[in-house]
Amino acid sequence: MNRVEFEADARREGYDIYEGEIKPNVHREPHVHDWDARLFVVDGSLTLVRGSGRETFGPGDSCSLSANTLHEEHTEADGVRYVAARRSVSQASAAE
Repeated sequence: MNRVEFEADARREGYDIYEGEIKPNVHREPHVHDWDARLFVVDGSLTLVRGSGRETFGPGDSCSLSANTLHEEHTEADGVRYVAARRSVSQASAAE
């Protein structure tokens, strides 16, 4: 899936699209979001820690997190630039 496909798919499912970045060598403590999230990596890399699992995503990769999923976000020396898709829990119910 490329960026255009990612954004079109997310919009079809009721997500709002944002661009963002996390600076190099950032290690965010465990937290949750009160929205469903999808992420498409444009440049750099992002490591997500969920439970005992750890996955690293690079350019062209995408991932998703349901609302209230406990996770950590980590970057290395390259940081990460991404396209984020967010959907509130109420929007998710309406889309189904």
